[in-house]
Amino acid sequence: MCRLYGDVVNMQEINLDFICHPYNHPIIKLEEQMDLINRILYNLIYVHPLHTLIVHFPIALISSASFFMLLALLRRSDLLEKIAFANLSLATIGTLVAGITGMMDNVKTYSGDAPNAGVKITLASILLLLTAATVLIRWRNPQLFHAAPAKKILYISAYVVSFILVSVLAFLGGIIVYDFQ
Repeated sequence: MCRLYGDVVNMQEINLDFICHPYNHPIIKLEEQMDLINRILYNLIYVHPLHTLIVHFPIALISSASFFMLLALLRRSDLLEKIAFANLSLATIGTLVAGITGMMDNVKTYSGDAPNAGVKITLASILLLLTAATVLIRWRNPQLFHAAPAKKILYISAYVVSFILVSVLAFLGGIIVYDFQ
């Protein structure tokens, strides 16, 4: 039922092609609303490359993980190191998903011949292995942040190298999107 100016109106008296606005004014035809939603979903799934939507998650998560690791070092904070670890854990999953969608979009959009595709696949594979290994080692050894200096340096270096790899991959993705050589 819709309330129009405080009165409850029987829905049989209202054209059912309309939906009610939060302020109880029928404003959008239901068919138009469904058509808009269907067009958005169709374009997101079939037209727009999915990789460009997904790839920003591992970029942001790895950047955040590196930032929080830097803060953890400066402040000697276990909490900030745990936040860095959580970000890197999510980034590992995001890297896998971004890699899969990237290969799918490469085949779909560029017939498997996107600029620098081989380099990107190689670097993304290295990034995935590095982040997965770092997460697995840290998960098995929660005190790695307080380990012997050599282990701690390797652990922190993994964050730095991951950040460098994701930055290079982002740059190479920009070459594909903006078509500059």
